[in-house]
Amino acid sequence: MKNKIWILTASLACISFSSLAQARQNVCVFDLLGKAGESFKFMEEWALAAKTWNADINLIPYQNEDQADKDFKTSKCDAVAMTTMRSREYNKFGGSIDALGGVPSNAIAKKAIIYAMDKRNAKRLVSVKNGTKYELAGISPIGIAYIYVKDRSINTLEKAVGKKFAYLHYDAAQKMAVERVGAVGVPSDISNFVKKFNNGEVDAIAAPAYAFKPLEIYKGLGNKGAMFNYPVVNVTADLIIKSDQFPEGFGLKSREWSTKQVPKMFKMIERMEAEIPAKYKLNISDDDKLRYQKLLREGRIELTKMGIYDPQMMSVLKKARCTVDRTNFECSTTGE
Repeated sequence: MKNKIWILTASLACISFSSLAQARQNVCVFDLLGKAGESFKFMEEWALAAKTWNADINLIPYQNEDQADKDFKTSKCDAVAMTTMRSREYNKFGGSIDALGGVPSNAIAKKAIIYAMDKRNAKRLVSVKNGTKYELAGISPIGIAYIYVKDRSINTLEKAVGKKFAYLHYDAAQKMAVERVGAVGVPSDISNFVKKFNNGEVDAIAAPAYAFKPLEIYKGLGNKGAMFNYPVVNVTADLIIKSDQFPEGFGLKSREWSTKQVPKMFKMIERMEAEIPAKYKLNISDDDKLRYQKLLREGRIELTKMGIYDPQMMSVLKKARCTVDRTNFECSTTGE
């Protein structure tokens, strides 16, 4: 009798485990271009690879990032792929890679992303919020965001005072940056901030090359506009999963796969940056570059004290910057 009970229990356990392993995982994927976008195509490659990690992924495209996040929160999705600025609430360590001025080049961005996904940081990439275990299972580069203005005469901070600047309403860092330069912040969403620029509702926006052609930023630039060749913020996308809904060890395997894709992603970014017509690109003086760097640094330090950015990641980014440029003034300072 005891043997029969043991066999029945073991059988039920195997059935339960098998059902869990075969359960389908719904993944909300935000891409402004929906299924046609590069981010969604990237996630299709990821979903195919995930089959070898015993997952059965169902990708659900979203062109509205806020809705993707809401559906993730309400468990309509077991994971979500969206911009790091919005996903920071689920993992502050990885979410701080997009700190203001923290990553001024693609070379530094590559170092930071690969480091963040290293297995040594596995514990930092897991967090618990309201009883749910979240894990950052991948980071994808989108590119450095530059400032676009409708009138190239707005070429200094002083001339930006009183000008309307569209910023993402859910990112406290952007709001602070806009206020610090004396511009008039216009709360926006990622789905409409470029439209406001193109329609003349705002004078300036910050966006990566990824958005230039698809969102037709050139329409907002017209004949007088310009893109300033000064890196304001690095933009990445995070894949956040609810760990309990995925096979054991899934997050680590996902990050290992994502790390291997980083070089390819940066080649795509560099191609997109090169495709922006030279007539729109405008350089700023070395003195202004230094001023802006100091301004952004002060903002990062304050935001870190406020708990918006992760101090460990701020230290990592500083080391990465100083590895690339040891002569930079900040390399001999403390505070980050």
